Parts: sequence; C-alpha cells; structure tokens
Amino acid sequence: MSVLGPKIYQPSMAALLIASFSVLSRVLGVVRDRLLAGTFGAGSVLDAYYAAFKIPDFIFNTFVLGAIASAFIPVFIGLKKKSQVDAWQLTSAIINILLAVLLVLAAGGIIFADRLLPLIAPGFDTVTQTLAVKLTRFMLLAIIFFGTSNVLGSVLQAEKKFLPYALAPVLYNAGILGSIWFLVPILGPMALAWGVIGGSFLHLLIQLPAVRDLGYRWHLRPKWNSQSVKQVVKLIIPRTLGLAASSINNIVITSFISRLGVGSLAAFTLAANLQSFPINVFGVSLAIAVFPIFSEAYVAGNSQQFSRQFAASVRRILFYIIPLAVLLLILRAQIVRIILGSGAFNWNDTIRTAQILGYLSLALITDSLIPIVSRAFYALTDTRTPVLISLISIAVNLTLLITLRPLGLAGVGIAYVTASSLNLILLITQLARKIPSLGADYIISGTKYIALATLAAGSAAYLTLHWLAPLVDMHTFIGIFTQGFSAAAAGLLLYILLTIYWQLPEVNFVRNYLTALRRLLLKYESGKN
Repeated sequence: MSVLGPKIYQPSMAALLIASFSVLSRVLGVVRDRLLAGTFGAGSVLDAYYAAFKIPDFIFNTFVLGAIASAFIPVFIGLKKKSQVDAWQLTSAIINILLAVLLVLAAGGIIFADRLLPLIAPGFDTVTQTLAVKLTRFMLLAIIFFGTSNVLGSVLQAEKKFLPYALAPVLYNAGILGSIWFLVPILGPMALAWGVIGGSFLHLLIQLPAVRDLGYRWHLRPKWNSQSVKQVVKLIIPRTLGLAASSINNIVITSFISRLGVGSLAAFTLAANLQSFPINVFGVSLAIAVFPIFSEAYVAGNSQQFSRQFAASVRRILFYIIPLAVLLLILRAQIVRIILGSGAFNWNDTIRTAQILGYLSLALITDSLIPIVSRAFYALTDTRTPVLISLISIAVNLTLLITLRPLGLAGVGIAYVTASSLNLILLITQLARKIPSLGADYIISGTKYIALATLAAGSAAYLTLHWLAPLVDMHTFIGIFTQGFSAAAAGLLLYILLTIYWQLPEVNFVRNYLTALRRLLLKYESGKN
C-alpha cells in the first residue's frame, strides 16, 4: 500500500497488552453498570452517585490525570538517559508535591461538600442532595491513592512496563463490583463509596512491586529545586489549566442535566460509559502505548519516525472505530437493553439512555483520535496548544448547551458532538503546522477503503436488524439479543471480508497482537521482563 508500512515501529505488545486489559476493565465496567442499573434503576440514587464523582473528579482530572503523564514522561525519559538516580529523585519530588496538593484539596472538598453539591446539581431534591454529599466526602479519600498510583503508572509507561499499569483499572472496577455484591445489601448506597476507595487502593497496590523492581525507592526529601522538577511543573501548569476548564465544563453539563428530571444524569452517564468502551480500548490504549515512542523520536530529533508512527497509529484507530461508531448508532437501543436492561432499569430508562447514546456515537471517531493527537503535542513538550484548543471547544459546548436547552438531553448530545469535532479539527490543523509531514496520504489511502467497508457493513446490519424484528419476540431478552447479535455479526463479518479482500495491513494486527501478547506474558512468567 505505502512505503510507510514496513518502516513503522510496531508497539504491538504494549498496545495489545493495554488494549486487552482495557477490554477486561471495560467489561467489568459494563457488569458494574448493569448491576448498578439493575439494583437502583436510572433514578435518584444513581443520580446522587454520579454527581458525587464530580468534586473528586475535578481535583483528580485537573491535577493528576493527563497532566502528570503528559508533563512527567518526556522529562523522565530524557533525564533517565543521563542519570537514573536523578530520575528517581524527580519521581519522589513529584509524588510528594502531588500528595501535599491533593491532601489540602481533599480536606477542602470534605469540609465544603454540602455547599458545593447544590451548585453542581441544583435540580436535585433534598434527599438526593444529602446522599450525594455523604458519598462525595468518602470518595474524596480515593484521590490520595489515585494520585500516587498515576505517578507510578507514568514511570511504568516510560519504562514500557505495561502489564501492572494495564491491570490497575481492572482491579479498580473489581473493587467497585465487590462493594455492589457484598456491601450494598448491608450498607445500602454508601457501600458504593467504599467500593471506590477500595478500588483506588488496589489500583495503587498492583503497581508498587513493578516500580520497586525497577529500582525506585521513595524519598521524603528529594531534590525539590532541581531543573527537572521545575520543567515538569512548567509543563503541568498549562495542561492543568486546560483540564480545570474541562472539569468545569463537565460540572456545568451535570448542573444542566440535573434540571432535566430524575434519572437524567444517570441515563447520560450510563450512555457515556458505553460510548467510552471502544474509545478506551482502541483510542486511549494505543495513544498510551505510542506516547513514549513519540517522546523518544522527538528527543532523538527523528521527525520522520515521529510522522510515520503518527500516521500508522491514526489509521489503526480508524480501522476499528469507524465501523464500531456506525454499528453503535444503528444498534444503540439493542445495546442498551441487552447490557443494562434488568431489574429496576425499565423501558423508559432504556429509551432515554439509547437516545443520548445515539448522539454520543457520532462523536466516537473524534473522541478516539483526540487522545493520540494530544499526546503528539505533549511529546513535542507543547502542552499549551491542546489547552487553548480545549478552551475553545469548551466555550462552544457551553454556548450550544444554553442555545439548545429546549431540546433537553438531545441538546446536550448535539453540543457534545459539535465541540468534540471542533476540538479534533483544530488540533490536527495546529499539529500539521509543527510537523508538516504527518503521513496524510497514508491515512487517506486506507481510510477510503475503511469507509466503503463500513458503509457496506452498516447496511448489512440495518437490513438484518429489520428483517429479524418480526421473527423474534422483541419483548424478551432472548429476542432482543438474537436480533442485535445477528445484526452486529452480519455487519462485522462483511467488514472483515471486505478489508481482507482489499488487503488492508490493519487486518493482520489481531494475529500479530495475539502472538506478541503471548510472548510478552511468557517473558513475565519467566522473570525476564
């Protein structure tokens, strides 16, 4: 197809390892959501539970998630090439600074939770507000574990030790599942907060031995004033501002949705969780895997390798995400009913959740590409540009939320899709100015075949869906499952056959990844890695 293919570094073991455990984590997340929906329904308890995440998420997302990895990893990689001791000193300094910040913010959140929650979810009644405040105060403790865990995870990413890092979110979801199964019957909704705390502790615990094996030992008094610490802090600041704006955007969306009636926030969050499944498996996992490669190429001054890896990675994501986006749109009602439709989650909950999932599916492609395009900027040690672009997209989102308020949840979906699309367009435009040769020809040459195969697959799924509707009992789980599974299978099978016929190189990824995963696991078992 293109000369780019044979020359591209293949982070197959890392990408598959992260993707494999991401699948497992997301499957556990789906089981978690099914249990939550079946136990409580899309009602006031889940509204309170999801609202309770907003203050901890605001603190965590702003100061830890993304900000630490994007700023820490490039500096750590460059420093470790010169001195391993200094690299470990940097790690301890960042952990200590982060813990100090998180402890202060968590304490503030606990004290003022009863004043902040009415601002976040003004549409809740008194009982729901009270429950959300109680859950928030407990869940704020989890960010202490998550903060430390994410710095250690960044070290493992930089060292390309992905197994413990990939396992961490699996154990986090396992902790929440355990609380639903064993503690909810005893403690009621408050058990959910204990599940978050326990899951976050497991998230940290699984990564500690691997970091120690690398030679890291925590220091109480590291070199606070080193140039590397200042460099990380300098890179974190613009990223933190951007993440703060994004978190505020999420809070505003929550505030808006809380006014749309009981269960609206639960329906939106459940739909967003379903949409995030393929994003995390294919978009985020590959972005995480190639980020160290981007950073190494930049440090080495190899712009050609940077461009090749970027083009190949984008095409791989599109190969998986474009057909999944179409199938998610077509089968949204079946997916919601099969996955969440049990117990207290009734047909009205299904309809509302499927409606918002339909809009979110339109943003699946852009949401899957944004992580890898953003990391391309971070590898270039440019955290400012993605922040400015994020602020623009957030402003557009908020403007549309206000304008489209009469449309309810549909307005939220339209605003989200528009803002996500604008974000990606601006990111790619600015990245092309920094690195003119981004392999556009290679991306386009494959994407046109992917689009044609997806069109055929979507048509097959749609026709199968309607052909089976009168042949099965649509009022039973078996009937809906048979219809949805058959339509999805027809579409995916046709997609695979067409991409094989056109000899797209991405078709071989699954086989290569499975082989690479087997080799990697054997290395871990034999103690060689």
